[in-house]
Amino acid sequence: MPLDTDAVLDRRLLRRKVTFWRVVAVVFGVIGLGVAGYAAGRATGAFGVAPHIARIEVKGLITQNADLIRMIERIGQNDAVRGLVVNIDSPGGTVAGSEALFLAIRRVAATKPTVAVVDGMAASGGYIAAIAADHIVTRETSMTGSIGVIVQFPNVARLLETWGVKVEAIRSTPLKAQPSGFEPTSPEATAALREVVTDSYQWFQRLVKDRRGMTDDELRVVADGRVFSGSRARTLKLVDVIGGESEARDWLATKGIARNTAVRLYRPRATGGLPFVAQAGVAVADAVGLSSVAERLRASSIVATIERSALDGLLAVWQPPTP
Repeated sequence: MPLDTDAVLDRRLLRRKVTFWRVVAVVFGVIGLGVAGYAAGRATGAFGVAPHIARIEVKGLITQNADLIRMIERIGQNDAVRGLVVNIDSPGGTVAGSEALFLAIRRVAATKPTVAVVDGMAASGGYIAAIAADHIVTRETSMTGSIGVIVQFPNVARLLETWGVKVEAIRSTPLKAQPSGFEPTSPEATAALREVVTDSYQWFQRLVKDRRGMTDDELRVVADGRVFSGSRARTLKLVDVIGGESEARDWLATKGIARNTAVRLYRPRATGGLPFVAQAGVAVADAVGLSSVAERLRASSIVATIERSALDGLLAVWQPPTP
């Protein structure tokens, strides 16, 4: 009988322990969700966030980035955001990605004062992003312009011929899947590609002309693919003023936004870009104000070092000449 009593007591003790750790797990789960929700609230302007100026960064190659577009859309819908500063340091990227970014910024600019600051380069697609803003500030030595479109593809036909390799293809029409890179590009295929490039180039020129208020003669000077220094770009009406964020704040002040209004940096929330544990760590660090720790966690992620989208199709990207 004592043995049975001891067994019952042991079972009760075990149940209490199990219940205790279940409660602990639930509490930590709730805390984790709360921290993540708080971090999301800070990014979206929830919880009664004070009025502020949103700042976003357009850096490196521009590709189709759904996370960035969604973030810009949230900024446009956030009543706490009084204005938008777009910091740009980009040589451009895909035409489609640049167009999507342009349209997203224009939607914000329709309701909030929007200014672009060229920190290093706003070339090709980077300049498309810049002209989405209603005011452009550039450094004296920043590079701006490179108005044009390019399509590139490797042609290894002669290499394959040297090695005695021939790639056969049966096409529904002669221009299907042309150029292939495995055979000399036909004049017809070259003409078809040139037509596509010309159409996109004309679209780019129309954007510049409309957004910068240029005449045809002024556009002709800047739309030959060159990049220009900050001072030259200002003379050619590609930008409005020389300076940095201070000058951007001056312009926002003319739109009724006090100069002492806080500026908050917004970053896109990657959907699956970081492993779950890394995402949780970033959320916690951001929530408690350890932005430097959060940034190191983002940078240390293996996934963050992988280029997720290849540059293919039409490009609006500046490329310095190779020797």
